[in-house]
Amino acid sequence: MTRRLAAGCRLPSTRQLATRIGVSRTSVLSAYEQLLAEGYVTGQAGSGTFVAEDAAPSMQLAPTAQAAARANPALSRIGQRYARFASGLELPPNLPFAAGCCSIDAQSIEALRRTGMEVMQNFDPAALHYGDPSGQSALRDEVAKYLRVARAVRCEPEQVLILSGAQQAIDLTIRVLLDPGDAVWIEDPGYLPTREALSTLGARLVPVPVDRDGLDVEAGRRAAPGARAVYITPSHQYPTGAVMSIQRRLELLDWANAAGAWIVEDDYDSEFRYVGRPLASLQGLDRGETVIYVGTLSKMLFPGARLGFAVVPPSLVDVFRGARFLTDRHPSTLQQAVVSGFMRRGFLTSHVQRMRQRYRLARNAVVEAIERQMGDLVEVEVPEVGIQLTMHFRGAVDDVAVAAEAARRGLVVKAVSPHYIAAPPRSGLVLGFSGFDEHRLRTAVAELARATRAVIARAAPPQLSA
Repeated sequence: MTRRLAAGCRLPSTRQLATRIGVSRTSVLSAYEQLLAEGYVTGQAGSGTFVAEDAAPSMQLAPTAQAAARANPALSRIGQRYARFASGLELPPNLPFAAGCCSIDAQSIEALRRTGMEVMQNFDPAALHYGDPSGQSALRDEVAKYLRVARAVRCEPEQVLILSGAQQAIDLTIRVLLDPGDAVWIEDPGYLPTREALSTLGARLVPVPVDRDGLDVEAGRRAAPGARAVYITPSHQYPTGAVMSIQRRLELLDWANAAGAWIVEDDYDSEFRYVGRPLASLQGLDRGETVIYVGTLSKMLFPGARLGFAVVPPSLVDVFRGARFLTDRHPSTLQQAVVSGFMRRGFLTSHVQRMRQRYRLARNAVVEAIERQMGDLVEVEVPEVGIQLTMHFRGAVDDVAVAAEAARRGLVVKAVSPHYIAAPPRSGLVLGFSGFDEHRLRTAVAELARATRAVIARAAPPQLSA
């Protein structure tokens, strides 16, 4: 018995079928309408509903042997790495200490709403057509003007590419500049997703230690003097929080120019500097056109914006445009129009200024609570820049276990030790403080302290009774 209906077979009426299987007639009507819409059945007025003549061959209830054999087709080497990485992906929760969460106040929300309404009221149908792979000229012009003032980036609008976040900028850079086997300096410790992206596409990773002055350029020279590129977070090193000294920046530029290497500068959150003016970008010091500067609106505005940018040397503009076209065609035209209007009216600059004040208070609240609740367990330096801080445990504490225990208690912290490759790992946690009010942060620190002490207690050897 095949349990199939042959082509041309008449189906029972909706009333009969509903009575036979014990469901409402409305449910059966909906099912018949869906079958009719998808072409599996035809209706003949006054005659009933019949299995369509051309539907039967495709209505197989069980996979064939050939289909079963291909249930798990072989993946490419890169595909296998993507699959392994995807197994641990989850939607980032909006819970205390989750890195990358941002605040946005009513003033900025209203500014976005007004800008969006103006864009739609003056809507140009051309905005619905295909766009420039580099992004709309109006937004590229606004980004270039902003970066020249806020980050001392030396660029013209033609050098700016609008992308779907900093991660796409880094991915395109890897594809454009590197061949499998090319040596790339990476910070040790460093940002895990970029490390994974580099190794997935075949780069040979060269871990370079980081100290209080940032990347140790001399150590990189000794390890791989002819490296093809270096990935670096000089204005707020992830995860240590170090700021690269001017001497190290000049040394890095000298090496890159002499070696013919590229520098990928990830400037992900340096707008939020709490002492003095934001530091100038590494790209602004470059005279040899070796730096690809990467930034994002996900930290300046909110992660859902999904807009980032890359500033590339003039010699690379065409190749980056071509790479963008082949991977993602172009960014959303309507979204770009709203963001460019938001920036043109000065709303982004004022938003960053207000959030800088708010994040300073949040940072202070977290640091004070840590020192009060966990001062005997950790040491923490007050970060001068950024939207997260790193604290290190004073003793031998399993930071991965603490992060897991914190997650069970509704907190999101990142263990520091997995970010190391060759350098001796330090045990610690990365805590994001932007996006949460001060009361919630203080309460979360108290819970984190309890989680830490619980892990320490479980790891302690049992006490022998007298």
